[in-house]
Amino acid sequence: MKFYFPDSQDLVSPTYDFERDEYSPFRVRQRDDLYAHEVLESPPYDGILVSKAIVDGSVSGAGKYSAPQRARLYRLGVRKFFRLPLGIETLGDNGAFNYIDERVPPVTVEEALDFYHECGFDAGVSVDHVIFGYEPDAGLDSANPEWIERRLITLRLAAAFLEAVEGNRSKIQPVGAAQGWSPESYADSVRQLQLMGYRRIALGGMVPLKTPDIISCLEAITEIRSPGTQLHLLGITRIESMEEFDRLGVTSFDSTSAFRQSFMDDRRNYHAADDDYLAVRVPQVEGNSTLKRNILGGVVSQADAIKAERECLRRLRGYDAGACTLDSTLDALGQYEAITKSKKSYLEAYRKTLSDAPWRACGCALCKKHGIEIAIFRGTERNKRRGFHNLSVLSKKMKNLTLNPRNGSLRG
Repeated sequence: MKFYFPDSQDLVSPTYDFERDEYSPFRVRQRDDLYAHEVLESPPYDGILVSKAIVDGSVSGAGKYSAPQRARLYRLGVRKFFRLPLGIETLGDNGAFNYIDERVPPVTVEEALDFYHECGFDAGVSVDHVIFGYEPDAGLDSANPEWIERRLITLRLAAAFLEAVEGNRSKIQPVGAAQGWSPESYADSVRQLQLMGYRRIALGGMVPLKTPDIISCLEAITEIRSPGTQLHLLGITRIESMEEFDRLGVTSFDSTSAFRQSFMDDRRNYHAADDDYLAVRVPQVEGNSTLKRNILGGVVSQADAIKAERECLRRLRGYDAGACTLDSTLDALGQYEAITKSKKSYLEAYRKTLSDAPWRACGCALCKKHGIEIAIFRGTERNKRRGFHNLSVLSKKMKNLTLNPRNGSLRG
């Protein structure tokens, strides 16, 4: 089963100075910074997914790309822009989440296909309209009228997209987008896409669904799915259910979950093979808005905050080198928590993280190079490196699934 990583221009600077927390003055972001597949021993994904909305922007606002970056992507093509090694596949989509509030998609079939062609993608998803809602017992004609309309729009656009691909003799592999609100509606969408001629179908709108609901939809789809039809789950990981997904015809998926948990989760920032850990929070005095307000308001002494911040980092590094005890390190972290007026204490979770020191047992290039720095929650350079590490853990878990003797059907 293949994993695609959705691009959001996430890179790290190889020359970042962790001691001084500063970039090289000679750094050029796109030229010098590196993607996950460039800083790890092997790519942690089988492909990348790039959204048109991320590159070109949409009605909801500008994309993640600057004008020079966008021009460079179109000029070089997706493979050269991302400096992709052989074997990494590319998939384009429209970023339907970015226009979810619109009555109809603001992206035309022609615009989508032009984006895929000009950037040189291997495959592209037809234009769709996300349905956010789930009623398992609702019929094809008895659901929310807006949902019914969005599904019909998605199917009409899929038909037009396939016609345009075939009419232009395009080398892009067409991927039909399926939307629904129930097992029956998803199955009917897949049935109609197969009748159009699609042999690869992306299931959208499932991110909010619970795993049993996703499985119910896949089971309904299985009843009508042709043997050669491949299913892709948009935005879904659920590693614990991958064997079941595989049995039900899923051959690929994409998700940013493992990466984003490194800096957006309150419990699971650092992933390991058998456990997850909270990263040790040491906010920068100059970069933390709450702390800056307290300093300006006279609630906190700036000198005390800077001193406590530096002491935390000194003891954490000392602990990793064997020069500081666990208790003295936790004492420093507790003092800084008090100064930063943290709403809750994480000290017990920190004790587990520091006691287990999972980065010492990790074989990924980032943990080997940076040690405890990768387990410190502090600024984008550490947080993104931890996210890349999480991707490497996900990749290993997927490979372990392929070796599971109880399931010989999983594809690597």
